[in-house]
Amino acid sequence: MRKTLIGAVLLLLAAGCAEDVPGTADPGQPPQPTTTTPALRPTTAPATTTTTTAAAPAPSTTSPATGPAVCTVDDLTVSLGASEGTAGTMYRALVFTNSGGRPCVIRGFPGVSFVAGDDGHQVGEPAVRSGTKGPAVTLKPGMTATAPVGFRNITAFDPAVCRPTDVRGLRVYPPHERKAEFVLFATQGCAGVVPGGQLTVATVHAGSGLG
Repeated sequence: MRKTLIGAVLLLLAAGCAEDVPGTADPGQPPQPTTTTPALRPTTAPATTTTTTAAAPAPSTTSPATGPAVCTVDDLTVSLGASEGTAGTMYRALVFTNSGGRPCVIRGFPGVSFVAGDDGHQVGEPAVRSGTKGPAVTLKPGMTATAPVGFRNITAFDPAVCRPTDVRGLRVYPPHERKAEFVLFATQGCAGVVPGGQLTVATVHAGSGLG
């Protein structure tokens, strides 16, 4: 009898201990659903687009090469040189001498016309350009360039058209210059407009001769 009671007590104690063991499922209850939280994926920051701006080029400290300035009346002395004649026309060398202290460049056709009186008024039409524009001529101090000027024989024109007039000389504009120089040359010119012009002028070339 005593052994039977002890056995019953041990069974009761064993059952109570089984209920207190963690994680032991109650056979009378249905299994609970298990909720699994998915692992978070690492967040990747969007790619950053970098715009590279090219640096502006450094300013150049080198000035473009520059040559001598254009000859002006302040640089030049103008005179009449050698002469030669052809049928109906006499040619004279219109000589430009660099009388200044710096090199200068002369190129093209000078402006030439007859002038008369104390006021230097123009007589007739200015010189007509003859030929094509030549290359530039660099004049160092003391050097010369020449433009051949043709003086037509005014006796070949009808006096009523020509209207012969005494002149004192020439008004000369160096190429690309707005100021003029006076060159003494007493002769006669036409106050009227004559066919082909009373004066012709060619482009300047190096030297003091007509050729």
